[in-house]
Amino acid sequence: MTRKLRTAILAGIGVCCMTGLGYASVPLYRLFCQATGLNGTTQRGLAAPGAINQQVTVAFDTNVDPKLKWTFEPVQRSETVQLGARSMAFFTATNNTDHEITGSATFNVSPAQAGLYFTKIQCFCFNQQTLKPHETVRMPVIFFVDPKIAADPDAKDVNTITLSYTFYPVDSPAPKG
Repeated sequence: MTRKLRTAILAGIGVCCMTGLGYASVPLYRLFCQATGLNGTTQRGLAAPGAINQQVTVAFDTNVDPKLKWTFEPVQRSETVQLGARSMAFFTATNNTDHEITGSATFNVSPAQAGLYFTKIQCFCFNQQTLKPHETVRMPVIFFVDPKIAADPDAKDVNTITLSYTFYPVDSPAPKG
């Protein structure tokens, strides 16, 4: 095998590996953030562990991409919750157009170190939301703040956790089935 052919084969293998890594990086980064709470990524859970006698304030922030002609806001701007207790918050979204639109919500918590302890049991953000013309819907999120946050020295000064959502338009809604 000639030196040029060997170099070309190695370059081709390198391109294939880098392309594969590029496609895999987003899901791998998402998994890493969910496992570590990095960058305020919240956790998913099935049930709250049980309340302890310590509270934290959860503030709610809402945003809408300018391309999505919706009004989106929390029913309450904040609430005080007990660590480990199951809590529920409601948000309303209104389609301000004359046609059906589907949106998808992304979420984050701040400060970032609280992401490891903020767990959602149920959330409208887990699915795309389709609103009919001028329809208003009320959407819940069920969550808890893990009591382990009280023992984390990096989170000892966290008195308020902000849960932030941003709705974006979806080009074509996911098939129903």
